[in-house]
Amino acid sequence: MTTAYAECYDPAGTRYGIPTYPWRLAPEGLATRRQLRARGLRPGGQPIAAQVMRLSRRTGQPRVAYLYEAAKAKPVRPMTLAKWAAFDAMMTARRTCPQCRVERWYCIPRSVGICNDCAHGAPQAA
Repeated sequence: MTTAYAECYDPAGTRYGIPTYPWRLAPEGLATRRQLRARGLRPGGQPIAAQVMRLSRRTGQPRVAYLYEAAKAKPVRPMTLAKWAAFDAMMTARRTCPQCRVERWYCIPRSVGICNDCAHGAPQAA
């Protein structure tokens, strides 16, 4: 058994407080948030059931992903008309340049704060 594997294998939860498994070796019936979302599910308020751990090759620090029981997961709530309207307003605000007030097809970069045309001094089309 390799050291990295032994450090990440704790199915009883004595070392980390919750059952811990090496990367890709979690038992059936447990899934991460992303895996649940891909199935159209959400954790639904249930506590963390276990975790998978992997040691980073570069830094040696552990990387952790929490696992939830798929049987206790609930379906994702559908988007309502009000949520869609709020989402549309949010995206419009992110795409509108504060300097020229033109809505772009891309989100305005936060690093610059204005659209690419304003940042590079391109002439504005009327």
